[in-house]
Amino acid sequence: MEIKDIVKKVKQIEIRTRKKTEASLMGQYHSAFKGQGMTFSEVRPYQFGDEIRRIDWNKTARFREPFVKVMEEERELTMMILVDISASMDYGTKGQLKREYVAEIAASLGFSAAGNNDKVGLILFADKVYKVIPPQKGRKHILSIISNILTADYVPAVSKVDKAMEYMMGIFKRKSLVFLFSDFEDTYDSKMLRVASKKHQLLGMRIYDEKDNEIPDVGYALLYDAETGKEVWANTSSARWRYTFAEAQKQKVRALEEDFANSSASFMNMSTGADYSKMLYNYFQKK
Repeated sequence: MEIKDIVKKVKQIEIRTRKKTEASLMGQYHSAFKGQGMTFSEVRPYQFGDEIRRIDWNKTARFREPFVKVMEEERELTMMILVDISASMDYGTKGQLKREYVAEIAASLGFSAAGNNDKVGLILFADKVYKVIPPQKGRKHILSIISNILTADYVPAVSKVDKAMEYMMGIFKRKSLVFLFSDFEDTYDSKMLRVASKKHQLLGMRIYDEKDNEIPDVGYALLYDAETGKEVWANTSSARWRYTFAEAQKQKVRALEEDFANSSASFMNMSTGADYSKMLYNYFQKK
């Protein structure tokens, strides 16, 4: 895309997502993620019902009447967005590529975080980590993240989700909100899911096009794997072949759901074009 097209696309995404974010998601986001702890705010005279453990004994002794410490929640959080940029993510048959759908969801998440003064960072990966944008605050930073997702060079390589999470955990030590976008077409080490979810709050999002799950009857067709470059002829007219393919995809999703559940992590299966705002709203509400 040319620069003017990129700017136009980013603006369109900002307009659409900000409406959704301000209308429903921001309040739920704030309620769901309440921060990392408490910090000292001020001292005030003791009132009936205050916790005894909050008494400031030094000030109480000095003024000969009880005073308590007032604590405030530490609101600032860090959100990390991990995006699979293997070639299979640069695909779509319903008017929207997977990468465009991811950019829109990431924008909605980013603006929710920015509205609560949280930092947002980005990791683009495929067979390795290709780009890291450190967590920062603000609208301009979110727009930069959207632009990077849209304009990344999507790589013809096998995606390694576990390697991306391992990299993230090695750099970002503090507990973060982690949103992992991929079509999960490739295998991964499920142990890394368990390790990551112990340290961070993890939500995996499988982004798929409807043709990923079911292939229509188009006769004999040459199928091409965008990540490995492999080609294979298939008789898509065979109802048995189409059924076997669809069942294999369903089994893959069931295995993903099981892996994330066993890791105490969350998981969403999201078709391009679906109303992601409802799914995120329900996720925030549960948290």
